[in-house]
Amino acid sequence: MPPPADIVKVAIEWPGANAQLIEMDQKRPLTSIIREVCDGWSLSGSEQFALRYADGPQLYITEQSRSEIKNGTILRLAISPGRAARQLLERIQSHGIDARLEALKELAKLSADTTFAAEFINMEGIGTLARLVESGTHFGEMLAFTLTAFLELMDHGIVSWDLISLSFIKQIAGYVNQPMVDVSILQRSLAILESMVLNSHSLYHRVAQEITVGQLIGHLSNQEIQTYAIALINALFLKAPEDRRQEMASTLAQKHLRSIILNHVIRGNRPIKAEMAHQLYVLQVLTFNLLEERMMTKMDPNDQTHRDVIFELRRIAFDGENDPTGTEKRKTLYAKDYKMLGFTNHVNPAMDFTQTPPGMLALDNMLYLAKVHQDTYIRIVLENSSREDKHECPFGRCAIDLTRILCEILQVGELPNEGCNDYHPMFFTHDRAWEEFFCICIQLLNKTWKEMRATSEDFNKVMQVVREQITRALAMKPSSLDQLKNKLRGLNYSEILRLRQSERMSQDDFQSPPIIELRERIQPEILELIKQQRLNRLCEGSCFRKVGNRRRQEKFWFCRLSLNHKVLHYGDLDESPQGEVPFEMLSDKIPVSDIKSVVTGKDCPHMKEKSALKQNKEVLELAFSVLYDPDETLNFVAPNKYEYCIWTDGLCALLGREMSSDLTRSDLDTLISMEMKLRLLDLENITIPEAPPPVPKEPSSYNFTYNYS
Repeated sequence: MPPPADIVKVAIEWPGANAQLIEMDQKRPLTSIIREVCDGWSLSGSEQFALRYADGPQLYITEQSRSEIKNGTILRLAISPGRAARQLLERIQSHGIDARLEALKELAKLSADTTFAAEFINMEGIGTLARLVESGTHFGEMLAFTLTAFLELMDHGIVSWDLISLSFIKQIAGYVNQPMVDVSILQRSLAILESMVLNSHSLYHRVAQEITVGQLIGHLSNQEIQTYAIALINALFLKAPEDRRQEMASTLAQKHLRSIILNHVIRGNRPIKAEMAHQLYVLQVLTFNLLEERMMTKMDPNDQTHRDVIFELRRIAFDGENDPTGTEKRKTLYAKDYKMLGFTNHVNPAMDFTQTPPGMLALDNMLYLAKVHQDTYIRIVLENSSREDKHECPFGRCAIDLTRILCEILQVGELPNEGCNDYHPMFFTHDRAWEEFFCICIQLLNKTWKEMRATSEDFNKVMQVVREQITRALAMKPSSLDQLKNKLRGLNYSEILRLRQSERMSQDDFQSPPIIELRERIQPEILELIKQQRLNRLCEGSCFRKVGNRRRQEKFWFCRLSLNHKVLHYGDLDESPQGEVPFEMLSDKIPVSDIKSVVTGKDCPHMKEKSALKQNKEVLELAFSVLYDPDETLNFVAPNKYEYCIWTDGLCALLGREMSSDLTRSDLDTLISMEMKLRLLDLENITIPEAPPPVPKEPSSYNFTYNYS
């Protein structure tokens, strides 16, 4: 007979004594259980003790967290959080160097525990640590442990960052600005400054006064701290007032940030980890967001400066033609030229730039092409002006719509998404990457227009094909702009048609009744294959990031399914793993039989609680939670859409429910199409033996002719 749901069997350890095996009644108060355990070892003063996990982060167990204890968990009797905080505080302020070092080392470890942190903070512990830092008397390991403890304590959000003193900021900034500082101290100092900037508007200004971008760029050559340095640059960039961002971008360009990142990070001799990939993605987004102002600025048709830019486009394209005398002749000639340039409004092309997006950004792109790639610009314009009217590719209209499409693809103006690592190396290979990207794509558009033999009525169709070509090429992650050209060259119109035909074959080519019947017969076995693949992936496991108020490189956890599909194992990790994580390293587990359901998106408890994440729709789309007895949850944010589909599908398969993700539908269509092709191919290759000569029969009054074609 199984034990009651409120009873969990655990082992409790105490140094120098045999472990106690007890059945913990979850309905009894913890104080009563601790008293009973202390009595078992003849320990007095049970109120001075508490229970902690023996493995993993060794967190304290409270009335709120005790429901997470599972059968077979190993616990440890320890001094209570309040007593531990008091003792450590006294030892930290002692005169013995060795005793202080040991105390700070233990504090750095315990500070990650919310229960302990609350006790330590209530005893003015953060103020004590801040004074130790401000004194400037701590160095090496002692200072590193002090900064680690301070950062962990502040990370709980119990105390406001606004309470930090200016002298503390100056001291931390001093460590970053000094040429010869321990790597561990530099890492923690940069992380503390990043938290200050992200969590306090007033501290942003103070930090910005103490730290220069040039000093941070100097740290990028050190692989141990370059992630922290870029994270702080991003934080300063993100929180800077709008009028300061362009100035900061100019400074970054002057300091050659792009080329340093390209040479020391992207092309460095180490693989790029998830945290660095995220920081590169954030920097890419923030850089492109500088285009938002121009993208949302309408052209003023009455502004002569703006009109001069359009006139410059005309002059470069049709240079050598003398301006006619007479206003009417000039207007007639200009209107003809503007028509050849492909503007919708031939009389006043400024009106073409009044829609936002893309606004003035489109004109900027066109002017860059005309001045920097003048031969290409002239060739495109003159080539189209010499075609028949119905087949000409309207350069102006195309450039404006292409700019809008590129803004949508690269999400110009949107905030970076937590957990997204989708950076493109090629954008770090050129100082004017955006403009060069546009120049490559406008040539692609002109080429695709010719391949499609398009007319003005086909404009939207051409733009759809071009969007698809660009999206598919970006998905291949070209490492340079030249590689992008090569990828686009391979994605000509014929190839796009072939890919489309291949992808929709199951819809268009397999609709006859016999084929539909074959598809329905194949589908169950294909679904079973997909189910097994999903479960196998869950058995391999995946690494997830703990999403909090700030990004921390060490905040990872891993989850994998047992090989017999009966238990979900999970646990915290110090860093993102490079391979499979053994079950022994995962201290927590959930029996699959206890799982009640899987919820996604806004139905997840951690999406309801963390209002800061609501603005990031991608995080919402990657969130899912496992609900299990008794009213507990295990919350996930997948690193990408693929992992999200794998895990939600796998968990549904585990619970005997329908797998309904886009990935499953795509895999199902692809695998069924492949299987049907193979079966149909087998039928075509069957050799039918030659029939023996027919036996003469009496003439029949019925003559049948059957066409086997």
